[in-house]
Amino acid sequence: MGNYDALLLLSFGGPEGPDDVMPFLENVVRGRGVPRERLLEVAEHYQSFGGVSPINGQNRDLIEALRPELDVPIYWGNRNWQPFGEDTVRRMKADGVRKAAVFATSAFAGYSSCRQYYEDIARISVEGGPELVKMRHFGDHPGFVAAMADHTRQALDRLGRDDARLVFTAHSIPVSMAETAGPSGGLYEAQLRRSAELVSRALGRDQPWELVWQSRSGPPQVPWLEPDVLDHLRKTSAPAVVLVPIGFVSDHMEVVFDLDVEARQLAAELGLPLERAATAGTHPAFVRMVGELMAEPEPVPCALTCCPAPVRRQA
Repeated sequence: MGNYDALLLLSFGGPEGPDDVMPFLENVVRGRGVPRERLLEVAEHYQSFGGVSPINGQNRDLIEALRPELDVPIYWGNRNWQPFGEDTVRRMKADGVRKAAVFATSAFAGYSSCRQYYEDIARISVEGGPELVKMRHFGDHPGFVAAMADHTRQALDRLGRDDARLVFTAHSIPVSMAETAGPSGGLYEAQLRRSAELVSRALGRDQPWELVWQSRSGPPQVPWLEPDVLDHLRKTSAPAVVLVPIGFVSDHMEVVFDLDVEARQLAAELGLPLERAATAGTHPAFVRMVGELMAEPEPVPCALTCCPAPVRRQA
């Protein structure tokens, strides 16, 4: 696998039981001035699923799916919960790893989706430890597109409606952050639209599709990308909808709560036939993609001015 002697799966992390939920959320929002009332609201989402986020289990599944594909050891570290990235890198050092490819579980440009992973790498690196090389954005990689197209096709088949509209969803971010994503701005939304177009083409569809947003968490006075998926469903003229979470690589909490709970409930109230496509997960094409990224020439790191950190309100 190129010049790498290991792979580090670097992810967001999630609670694995009720007692983990609030400490995890406090890690996520540290320094961001998020009111405790908002944390308690989000905590209820996790508690409704037994306090367990699906993301950790899905990362374990991805690692197991990758083992037959890769001839190097695979490590896993998180930003916000165990196993923490810094602990994993110390173990990699002890194991003698010299240079590791870093596969972040986020496909697109932007501060939260890319630059923050570079910050994670800088924070968890240790003297004498492995060189950590973040893999490139992969939203337009044929493996990602094939996985999302296959899962979307399955959702269309379940719905059984030829007139269904594809509605692609991604995590909303502040407009100010979207405007500074990438070297010249706007790259987060542009990459998502490119991925959605590629998936639609792979399905051989010539019907229009839409890109909407979900999981907004900021104060109401701060503009975020719109429309929200729920607002879109209320206003759509489509006779049926397939939600395609193109902005996510696994069915973590924001996918299962925002789409499988809230959006499904709303669609039922509206009498709107709705299905949700699975995320890339452990689809064979997506699994093969990771090895293909490792075999590519080493990516050039983004400039430090790319996708700058947002200005945070202090609590």
